[in-house]
Amino acid sequence: MKKITLIVLLCAFCLPLSAQTYLQETFDAETFPDGWTVTDGGDNTGDSWRPGDRNGNTLNGTNAAIVDSDAAGSGPHLIETLTSPEFDSSEASFLYVDFIQYYNNIGSDFALVEVFDGSGWVTVLNQTENAGSFANPDYQHINITEYKNENMRIRFHYDDNDVFAWYWLVDNVVVYNETCGSPSNFSVNNVTLTSADISWTPAGSEIDWEIVVQIAGTGVPSGSGLYTDSPSYNATSLTLNTSYEVYIRSNCGDSDGFSIWAGPVYFTTLDTPPPPAPVSFLIQSMSTSGTNRAVVDMNGDFLDDIVSISSTNVNILFQDPDAVSGFTEKNIATPDADNSPSWSLAAADYNADGYTDLLYGSGGGVTFMKAVINTSEDVGPFDGIETFEEYSSGDYVFSQRSNFADVNNDGHLDAFICHDVQPNVYYLNDGSGNLTFYQTTMGDAPYNLGDYFSGGNYGSIWIDYDNDHDLDMFIAKCGGGAERSANQMHTNDGLYESDNTTISYTENAADIGLSDSMQTWSSAWGDFDNDGDMDVFVGASSGTHKLMQNDMGSSGSFTDVTSSSGVSSLTATGIENQTYDFDNDGNLDIFSNGNLLIGNGDMTFEVYTTINLPGSGSFGDLNDDGFIDAFSGSLFRNNANDNNWIKINTVGGATEGMSNINGIGARVELHLSGDRIKIRDVRSGEGFRYMSSLNTHFGLGTDTAIEQIIVYWPSGIIDTINNPSINETLTIYEGQSLSVEDEALVDLVIYPNPVQDILYISTSANVTDKIATIFDINGKRVLNQKLSSNSLKISTLQSGTYILRLESQGKSISKKFIKK
Repeated sequence: MKKITLIVLLCAFCLPLSAQTYLQETFDAETFPDGWTVTDGGDNTGDSWRPGDRNGNTLNGTNAAIVDSDAAGSGPHLIETLTSPEFDSSEASFLYVDFIQYYNNIGSDFALVEVFDGSGWVTVLNQTENAGSFANPDYQHINITEYKNENMRIRFHYDDNDVFAWYWLVDNVVVYNETCGSPSNFSVNNVTLTSADISWTPAGSEIDWEIVVQIAGTGVPSGSGLYTDSPSYNATSLTLNTSYEVYIRSNCGDSDGFSIWAGPVYFTTLDTPPPPAPVSFLIQSMSTSGTNRAVVDMNGDFLDDIVSISSTNVNILFQDPDAVSGFTEKNIATPDADNSPSWSLAAADYNADGYTDLLYGSGGGVTFMKAVINTSEDVGPFDGIETFEEYSSGDYVFSQRSNFADVNNDGHLDAFICHDVQPNVYYLNDGSGNLTFYQTTMGDAPYNLGDYFSGGNYGSIWIDYDNDHDLDMFIAKCGGGAERSANQMHTNDGLYESDNTTISYTENAADIGLSDSMQTWSSAWGDFDNDGDMDVFVGASSGTHKLMQNDMGSSGSFTDVTSSSGVSSLTATGIENQTYDFDNDGNLDIFSNGNLLIGNGDMTFEVYTTINLPGSGSFGDLNDDGFIDAFSGSLFRNNANDNNWIKINTVGGATEGMSNINGIGARVELHLSGDRIKIRDVRSGEGFRYMSSLNTHFGLGTDTAIEQIIVYWPSGIIDTINNPSINETLTIYEGQSLSVEDEALVDLVIYPNPVQDILYISTSANVTDKIATIFDINGKRVLNQKLSSNSLKISTLQSGTYILRLESQGKSISKKFIKK
């Protein structure tokens, strides 16, 4: 069933002949006209109402009245009021105020429209949610007849509630008397394939109306409508799956004539009902303490737990198969956190002790909570974490998405945080759990990971988009002009400096077709066409979503396939987007703000907007049945089906030359009969705000066997598991399997040896697109590149003995050489 959207717009300035205007202002001048006053309140004086635009954007091509909390970035409390001149409305019959607006709300701020009734101010509109847009302003038509008086004024009052907020534009304000009042309180109900019930409230004592039901976008009627003597109307003989608009006007008789046309009200008739969604969820009430932020294994048993946070407590519902509820609750006291996870939470075992640590991202900074282990001999399965050790660097970070990833590929988990109003920041781990703060382009920061001076960085995610087995980082960006809001891809160059530890990144989103300037807070990455590379759904926070197909192997870029994919039918927008195979049919699906896009495995999707899921939350398998559940205050338990599955836990060696203990950054490939492949990257921190499972989950559909699982670890180690069981959880430890020799490369010769700058590769096989990895004598990866020719530049390496490995599809061959 299609979602029915009702939007009420009014024809501003389209006044009837019987109307008398008391106040009319377009704010087109460079200054406010005489009589309009601005009250600059709160703590942040200087940023108040002004006539103008917002970064070049207007409501109708000319100036508007605008108040912008974001004008100076984060700042003190704004309480800003714009008040009209005084006017006498005491003789009005029906008094209305009309205006157009775009109110961009962030959650805690609010916008009031108030009128002076002769003795005090009365609120006639209280707004706490978004209204309108630049392209489609919200039209307001408010009956203020009961407040008419000799000394009337109207004012627009904005309060950012002391939070980082957005803006409010108001334009085309008119207050007028209408001798024939317009109907109000429209509703459209019982919409079917061919009919709809429309009702309204009379403006006064009128008993006749005219109504027009027409194709959406036709505009204000120029002639008469259908007569009705009832404040309701049943529209019939409509066309299915068609958008309509409704206009209604009052008939007040010969002396007062007709009112203005009120409307339009929009509705869409139903299409043929789609089949039921292939997945459903049962809501289970849960009791937690704090802000619900994560579904992740906290105690190293590989079962996803539920985590809620307060300033001095971590509340964990440990998954417990022996408990009646399925969980055992523990409250773990923490030191008072300097920052809360108000903007994001990331989780991983960054000190490699077997227990998960947490990262809180707030509007003012970052706090790490490192698990402190209970070393008693009789520790129970859920008592391993005694408390948490708090660390806050004190550096200003307006956190957006945060992630744990091995940024410098030294085998230790680092932390990356998107900065909203400055260049991005990251904390590098020394291997003992000690973290050092760096900010891109500042001081001795080794990497440029997003250096735009005013930020705009929102949704970071670490993925291997170019299949060279090292981590790249995509940032979904939001706000401001194109330069600030253009999405970024920071591609891992696979080039190590002279100390063999530092890796570099290059921002190349424009080169590969991903530099979209759109309003987005997060993206969902996955192999939506099952061809072995990562595609991306860029979820719009306003505007339209985009689906980009990875064609790096052919065209060297991503291709926009939105129009043919079916995702355009999802008009709801928001900030949370993640990827899972919810129905275990073997094709990845997309969660987008409470909606599900069920994948067909070919870059097309069926959109379901009435799935029983929260608008945002965390994901994981919360009853160990192989199906993905959701949590957001309540548990949304996947009702499951007969499809097969496998879950994989990755455990890195966490020693010199090996990967981080969680295997974050590993590429997991699952090979099925008929040369079919499915891939996942192990990630910490996706979507925008929440933390989801670190376990790797594959749906298999009706497949009953897996030929092979290949894990490409961040260290460069490759593990191959043959013929694993299905419908089970498999734990893979780094280095547990022997390498598989590539028979096609048995004639491989490398020269010269010893070598100074260029190493040449001679073989009868084609080496193009094979991965060339060089390890030092201690087994540490020091160079990683996808070959485009039979030569490899190794001039950055220090003198010594090295191993060159060539690899493709899990098979490899290695040769030793000496660097002069």
